[in-house]
Amino acid sequence: MSLERFRYNDDIVKKFIIATIIWGIVGMLVGVIIAIQLFFRPFNFDIPWLTFGRLRPLHTNAIIFAFCLNGVFAGIYHSSQRLLKTRMYSDFLSKVHFWGWQLIIVLAAITLPLGISTSKEYAELEWPIAILITLVWVVFAFNYFMTIAVRREKVLYVSIWFYIATIISIALLHIVNHISLPVSLFKSYSAYSGVRDALVQWWYGHNAVAFVLTTPFLGMGYYYIPKLVNRPIYSYRLSILHFWSLIFIYMWAGPHHLQYTALPEWLQSLGVVFSVMLIAPSWGGGINFILTIKSAWKEMKDHPSIKFFLAAIIFYLIATLEGPILSFKDINRVAHYTDWIIAHVHGGALGWNGYLIFAMLYWLVPNIYKTTLYRKELANVHFWVSFIGILVYIVPMWIAGIYLGFARESITDGVLTYPNYMEMAKAILPYHYIRAIGGSLYLIGFIVGSYILFKTIRLAGKVPDTEAEAVPFSNIEHNKTTFGSLQKAAENLGLVMGMLSLIAVSVGGIIQILPILISHSTEERIPTLKPYSPLELEGRDIYIREGCSNCHSQMVRTFKEEVMRYGPYSKAGEFEYDFPHLWGSKQTGPDLHRLGKKYGDLWHYNHMMDPTTMTPDSTMPKYDWLAKDLLNTSYTSDKMKVMAKLGVPYSAEEIENANALLIKQAEEIQKGLVSQGVNISSQSEMIALIAYLQRLGVDGNTFEQSQKNKEESKK
Repeated sequence: MSLERFRYNDDIVKKFIIATIIWGIVGMLVGVIIAIQLFFRPFNFDIPWLTFGRLRPLHTNAIIFAFCLNGVFAGIYHSSQRLLKTRMYSDFLSKVHFWGWQLIIVLAAITLPLGISTSKEYAELEWPIAILITLVWVVFAFNYFMTIAVRREKVLYVSIWFYIATIISIALLHIVNHISLPVSLFKSYSAYSGVRDALVQWWYGHNAVAFVLTTPFLGMGYYYIPKLVNRPIYSYRLSILHFWSLIFIYMWAGPHHLQYTALPEWLQSLGVVFSVMLIAPSWGGGINFILTIKSAWKEMKDHPSIKFFLAAIIFYLIATLEGPILSFKDINRVAHYTDWIIAHVHGGALGWNGYLIFAMLYWLVPNIYKTTLYRKELANVHFWVSFIGILVYIVPMWIAGIYLGFARESITDGVLTYPNYMEMAKAILPYHYIRAIGGSLYLIGFIVGSYILFKTIRLAGKVPDTEAEAVPFSNIEHNKTTFGSLQKAAENLGLVMGMLSLIAVSVGGIIQILPILISHSTEERIPTLKPYSPLELEGRDIYIREGCSNCHSQMVRTFKEEVMRYGPYSKAGEFEYDFPHLWGSKQTGPDLHRLGKKYGDLWHYNHMMDPTTMTPDSTMPKYDWLAKDLLNTSYTSDKMKVMAKLGVPYSAEEIENANALLIKQAEEIQKGLVSQGVNISSQSEMIALIAYLQRLGVDGNTFEQSQKNKEESKK
């Protein structure tokens, strides 16, 4: 049988390797900076685009989409060509994918510090960039599926299954969560509000972890671990079971991020059930990897990759057990909005994702550059420094999270033990010092690893693409298959796998999201709820721009202690006009949903100018530039028009007179501040932000009071 000779496209793999290393250093450096900002205010530099609220989404996007996904692309392009025994379908499309993705990362690095953000976690990039992501992803998907179509290998190995599910699922998640209506080039509003937006966001957010940080990494594990130990995977049947059960179950677990919130109870419970079910496939796959590596136990000392792979799998097992445990309601009430969640996320990102990428790179770079790894002993230094860094990072965060969780619900003789939130925040500051040290150690280890790889690449010099030979796919089918239907099925298996994967991942989302999107019956209606005034709407956009929801939640949960501390628990109907929701996922400071009218305008002014004047222990940065910067009202009426299209009951008259209404309310606030000795322009951004903060939770409080009055009158 004649063999076809061809070359793999190694150049695209090399490009993604370099990008992975560079963006990894950038993302982790920003992570260390924001870790320091949490306990050392001057590290915000009193510069708007360097504050924690703006840098935090830059850090998460850089790690997930720049470091991890570039690493994933390197692994997919390398392993898929070998598994399919063909060059990528189009070198041109591969280059478009690479440079398009780097352009997206650069645009994110520019826009996020400038405050151009949707505020939706892991989906902060505004609509033009979101569209660009879609286009680049379509290029990648088309190139990938066409490569499958022209392959020279009959059987699709399980790694390809995981890659197919990744491509399909990320496209689905991205499109559904990013549906929005644009106001301008740099501003849009989510098509969903309140409870609906929270559900869609955490369906996306949880499954971004699943299909960006899990399935492609598992696919790479199924390819690179057998290659490294030179043995087949321990159980191929288990890998198939692992795949189908994982991609089906994962899509149902998102609501566990919203326990005790205004989300309907049945969705919260459903999230718990499927989160617990995830333990079986996750641990089944992890054990499959460990049993494969076990056969090469003696070789671990001489192969840094084996050590990194084993540690990555252990962190994967820990994270996939901890996640379901955190979904249990009794544990979730303690852990949610605390640093325990930060420990959980970083244990997975640093240990599972970071270690697996370096395990792959330490094997892949010498192989693709046809050389040996530069100084293996340095790779061991990298491992141990970063391993200590992970432990120094996550253990203090576990402790801080558990402390805060129990402290905030502590009641002594019917009174809150810690009525002032900042008492608890101050108590956990030492753990944040240690966290920053741990993050710095991991960054140092990462830099050592990057140095090893760059030296390996540099010493190897220019290396041509790898040559290979294989039997043409058509010949394989002709000689081995006698049934036309089987031949057709095999030829189209890539498409079939894609369709089956789409069905498997869509079911959970459809059953969870569709009922709440089309029905208003889950809303606890607030008859007196009013839309935000033009000034309040502008103030809310400033709140979003500054990333305030990265530190403050807007969701008083149904706990006695939270009601005692903040006021009535949050009702679903209160968020009907919130596009998007701002419930948050971390409480660095107190919850703000009942903040409206709690303090005077002067208090808010002083607090924003220098938070320590009002809250001495605050680590929040200054926002004094808001008093100087003038509010841009060019798009105020356009914003209200978009809101009206989304169902907010603004009248035509209100939209037409938006600026006049805004000025009137701003001047009222300004006059009050001037009378108290503050010299400020009514056109400043500070005035708009104060207007929004004073509105928070007011409608709900009014409704709650009216209900109490009705009950008392009946008595």
